[in-house]
Amino acid sequence: MLALRPRAIAIPRARTSSRIVLAARIRYYSVVANAPIPNKTKVWNSADEAVKDVKSGDIILSGGFGLCGIPETLISAMTRRPEVKNLTAVSNNAGAGDHGLVKLIKSGQLDKVMISYLGGNKYLESAYLNGDVGIELVPQGTLVARLHAHASGEPALYTPTGANTTVETGGIPIRYNPGGMKAGVMIPGNKKEARVFNGRRFILEPAIAGDVAFVHAWKADEVGNLVFRYTANNYNGVMARNAKLTIVEAEEIVPVGSLSPNAIHVPGVYVDRIVKATEPKSIEVTKLAPSKDEQAHVATPGESTDKATKDWRHRIAKRAAREIGDGFYVNLGVGIPTLIPEHLDPSVKVWLESENGILGMGPYPTPDQVDADIINAGKETTTLLPGASCFDSAESFNMIRGGHMDVTCLGAMQVSQAGDIANFMIPGKLVKGIGGAMDLVSNPDKTKVIVTMQHVSKDGAPKVVKECSLPLTGARAVSLIVTDMAVFQVDRAAGTLLLTDIAEGVSLDELRAKTAADFEVSSHVATF
Repeated sequence: MLALRPRAIAIPRARTSSRIVLAARIRYYSVVANAPIPNKTKVWNSADEAVKDVKSGDIILSGGFGLCGIPETLISAMTRRPEVKNLTAVSNNAGAGDHGLVKLIKSGQLDKVMISYLGGNKYLESAYLNGDVGIELVPQGTLVARLHAHASGEPALYTPTGANTTVETGGIPIRYNPGGMKAGVMIPGNKKEARVFNGRRFILEPAIAGDVAFVHAWKADEVGNLVFRYTANNYNGVMARNAKLTIVEAEEIVPVGSLSPNAIHVPGVYVDRIVKATEPKSIEVTKLAPSKDEQAHVATPGESTDKATKDWRHRIAKRAAREIGDGFYVNLGVGIPTLIPEHLDPSVKVWLESENGILGMGPYPTPDQVDADIINAGKETTTLLPGASCFDSAESFNMIRGGHMDVTCLGAMQVSQAGDIANFMIPGKLVKGIGGAMDLVSNPDKTKVIVTMQHVSKDGAPKVVKECSLPLTGARAVSLIVTDMAVFQVDRAAGTLLLTDIAEGVSLDELRAKTAADFEVSSHVATF
């Protein structure tokens, strides 16, 4: 490194002949040009050659979120080695359609996956329920934390995420016997040790160690320094740092010295092999704004009221929007919560966080703004606001678990009068996955948790209940319930509900008939 000498700078003072002399105190550095570097290159000629040392029984760590940033070139290369079987894959999810890790499931090479979310992957869901493949569901933030722990040389970590749920008790089977649920459980879930710190319950999660990591990068230089692009960072960085053998597919392979040291996300020490990414990028859900004018349009109070009158989803979103103040940092789940920005008061501006790695998420893009590397947590195309930042999944869930969000809004299948929430699965019927929900509700003392949902299910069963019958996402986590019929404040400590608002046209008798929980009525009940 060369140090540049500080030099004195003479600056004229306004309206006087005297001069001020400032001595620069900062030392500026530059990268040495043409310095010798190791001759060994990490660049390989093809993906097929790069994956040749992957063997049966290996644990493969695969970067990506949805289809964003997935190492499709390396996954495709593995399908051309059908003799390699009994693999375990660790990733946020297992792809969609014919893209991603689902390729290795269809080829019969994957025996088990450790993921946080299935989403609409019906093939994997069916394979799991029939006992053809094992799935260990892990909360999204816990998954990246367990990977980070091993990368840091730590054997385990304590986390509040999943405490008092089936994640703690091991209540979600990893694999059913052939024939599915009716044939019994082949591999039960892993029970976790629990401990209380400062009055809060935490569970002990073991680190995850990978044999091989498949990573997708935007740019890689010949010594392995990596740069990711927007939300394609996600899990790729932590995967690269973890495994015994890290293989990177890069969109651009550049000479040493081409990347600014300030721009590097993963130093080359973690990377073993680099190949050119050749598979095209895919977008799971292309969601568009009709035009730039409509994209920038801020709904007037009249437009907001009109939507709320015609659509029960907007009625819920409009009421929930009143809980959000100017400058709030907010995480919005999929479904009804995504409608809330349309109903914010025009004077209220917020920072929206998307757990796949955005703070400052904007509206849906116009067709010319679509970018496969800028997606939201629902795997939809999105945009970034001025002042936005992008980061990896570890950073995202640190800010979530740490209570740095002011509010999180999410849907639910059931909420109890004590604020317990169930929103991720119906045993034996529906396996959507845990995703980031358990992390989002893990620090309710610092982050207000608002549930937005219909008051009853499709079959007419109440969703506000005395005790949840479905597996919990979080215990005593919800502070406010907003449905199409009512609004309840939750006293999480006392385990009681207070009715504060009732929808127009709904009587108290009807509400009681459709609510399977006890509740008190405020002396001043508002309508919405």
